[in-house]
Formats: sequence, C-alpha cells, structure tokens
Amino acid sequence: MEGAETASLLGERSVGPPARFRTYRRRWFLLAVVCLLNCSNAMLWLTFAPVADKTAAYFHISLETVNWLSMVYLLISIPFGLVATWVLDSVGLRCAVVLSAWLNMVGSITRMFSVLKFLSLGSQSYWYLFVGQCFSALAQPLIIFSPTKLAALWFPDHQRATANMIASMSNPLGILIANLLSPALVPEGKHIPLMLGIYAVPAVTACALATLGIHEKVPPTPPSASATNSNSQPFFTGLKMLMRNRPYIILAVCFGGGIGMFTCFSALLEQILCEKGYSNDFAGLNGALFTVCGLLGAFLLGMYVDRTRKFIESTKISFCLSALASIMFAVTSRFRHQAVTLAITSSLFGFFGFAIYPIAMELAVECSYPVGEGTSTGLIFVASQIEGVILMILLQALTVRVSEDPFSTCALDQDGALDWTTPVLVLAGLCSGMACFYVIFFHTDYKRLHAETISADLVKAEDAATAHVPES
Repeated sequence: MEGAETASLLGERSVGPPARFRTYRRRWFLLAVVCLLNCSNAMLWLTFAPVADKTAAYFHISLETVNWLSMVYLLISIPFGLVATWVLDSVGLRCAVVLSAWLNMVGSITRMFSVLKFLSLGSQSYWYLFVGQCFSALAQPLIIFSPTKLAALWFPDHQRATANMIASMSNPLGILIANLLSPALVPEGKHIPLMLGIYAVPAVTACALATLGIHEKVPPTPPSASATNSNSQPFFTGLKMLMRNRPYIILAVCFGGGIGMFTCFSALLEQILCEKGYSNDFAGLNGALFTVCGLLGAFLLGMYVDRTRKFIESTKISFCLSALASIMFAVTSRFRHQAVTLAITSSLFGFFGFAIYPIAMELAVECSYPVGEGTSTGLIFVASQIEGVILMILLQALTVRVSEDPFSTCALDQDGALDWTTPVLVLAGLCSGMACFYVIFFHTDYKRLHAETISADLVKAEDAATAHVPES
C-alpha cells in the first residue's frame, strides 16, 4: 500500500518521460555560503553566554537579563519560523539565504552601537544588544532550515546526508568558536567592544557573498527525482499533511525537545560550572569539546547513513547514548575538582547528541515526503524553540540563590550566584524520558527514497526500450 501511494504521488507530479539528472560544481559555493552564514549566526547567538558574568558587570545588568540575549532567539524564531518555512518552499532558497544574510549583518552591526560613545544611551545602552539579537534571531529560522533544502535541490541522493551534515554542523561550529573566542577576547569586561567588532566580520562577509554570488534558486537540471518535485505541495496543504502524520509528530516532539535541551546546555554551561569553582576558560573548553566531538560524531554518522540508509537505527542508538551522557554530566557537575570527568562527559554528550541533528532532519523529510523540505524541517525547529523557551524558563526557576560561596568563580551580581543542582538533574531526566519515548514509538517508511527508486526503475525501463527500437 505504501509503495502504491508513493508511486501515485510520483506519477501525479511527473509530466512526460522520466527526467535526466545532473549536478553542478557551484553547489559547493552555495554550501560554503550557507555554512558561513550558519556559523556566523550561531556565533552571534552565543556571544555573551561564555562571558555572562562579565557582560552583566560591564552593562550593569543582571545575569537573567544576559540570559535573555540568548532566549530572544528562541522567542522570535517561534512565530517567524512558520514564515521562514513558507519563504523557503514558496519563494525559494535564494531569497531565503540572501534575506537571512542581510538580517544577520544588520543584527551584528546594531549590537556594536551599544559600545559607541556618540550613540550611547547611558545605562540603557544594552537595549542595542537586544535589538541586534532580534535582527539576528529573525535570520536564524531561514538559515537553520536552508541545509535540508539546499541538499535536496542541488545534491544527488548519495551526497544529501553528507551535504546536510556539513551545512547543519556549521551551526555548532559557530557555537564552538563562540565558546573559545568570547573568553579569550574578554578577560575583562572592558574588552567587550573588541569582541562585538570581531563577531561582525563573518556576518558582513557572508552577506556580501550571498548577495553577489547566489543568482539561482534552483539548478537548471535537477540532481535527483525528488528535487524535480521539491516544491510540489502547497504550503498549507503540506501543513495539513504533517499534522496527520503520526511518525512526524513523534519525531518533532522528541527531536525538538532534544534541540531545546542542547540550546539550554550551551547557553547555561558557564553559569552551571562557575558555581562549583570552575573558571570561564574551563567552561569554554567544555563547550568546545562538546561541539568538536559533536562535529566528529555528525560527520561519521552522516557518512555511515549515506551508505547504509539506516536513519532510524542510527538516531535511536545515538539518542539513548546521549541520554546516558546527560545523566553522567548532571551528576559529575555537582562536584568540585572533577575537570577530567566533566571534559569526558561533555565530549560524549556532544558526540552522540549532535550526531542526531542532520540525520533527524533528513529523516523528517523521508517520513513526510512529498511535503516540502522547508516545511518539514521548519516545524521541527519551531517545536524545538517552543520547548527550548519552556525549558530555559523552567530551569532558571528551579535554581537556588547562593549568596556567599568561597569556591565560586562566578562574578556575582547583587543577588549572588545560582545553584544549578536541581535544574541539571531535571534536564537529564527529560532527555532520558524523550529517548525512551522515541525508541518505543517512532516507526516510519522512507518515502522519498522509495519514490526515487521507482523513478530510477522507470528511467532504466525507458533506456532499455529505446535501445531496442530499430533505426528508420
């Protein structure tokens, strides 16, 4: 029945003989631009988290206010995420990339106004940071949704998972750079203006490359059968199809929750560790290990899935192992003098957790085909932002004030540091629960791969028939 349904869908969208496919070298330039843009946007998002205490002291604001510089990304991307899915699937990839590049650049430049004396608002100058973060947050959904669309439109089926992995993992690469660069650039609060200027450079570069270098929203000849029909379903029709797709809903809830947890972990890591006496540099190192090992895990798993097509098995195993790593971190982070163990657990958490991301995005397209890639991946991202906001608010609400602690390395605000024991245990419990739910209840067919198999068979049949036609 599933095969008949997929064949029917493929047949409805194909006009004339089966298409011949072709790839273009400029797809690698498009991939590079999306990678740089994704990396830059992640750097802007997490600029202040590794130096949250120094940012609070420099602008005379509380740690909660600094956390909102990260959380504003989550809040804005929820409503704009739906707009971004429509832009990608209805207007096109080129428009989405160029628009996101300009929003990202404007946001990075606006943040610099907060440290320019002739534009100073006095004690209210930090509002420039919020406005800049809002512009960059508007760009985030367009950037995050682009890798799957780019892979589907420009890359052949045997390169899709790898291309998606490279473009998607440039986002945690940006997180890695922010975790390493922010503490290095800001040993003291007075160096924050330098940090803001350096972080604007990749955003301006990406905007120039996207505006001047991208001229087409689709290749002249598609690289695969599914690329021929990538925009086949109207936006609202696709939404209705997704809402009736049980495997997709399970994937969106579980994987969206996983992204939300990783968002909270990245944004709050410095505050979690400083209360137990760990320095900002060590927190940055843990964030770096978390991301580097995640990039390695995503690369290895992406290559494996491209060859084996075992999307479901790979995500289920990785989800379970990342849940175990989160439990290890939750326990270890509550003790002092556990630097080596913390570094290992952060590495394992990143290795198994980040590895899921590009594969799950491809799996979302597989289980929801023929819905457009922007819509299927976009709704998962919106779900992750909603869950991320809820988690961020919940975790901060569960913290306990610690007014005096001789071991703490936090730059205390007027109310003291925060104890994160309960929040990290809750985070580990939620991660474990979602992993169990996903393993037990998620099952689906690979609809896009099946449709492409049918198309390939049609092409072979046509070639065989043509070969036996006598010349006139």
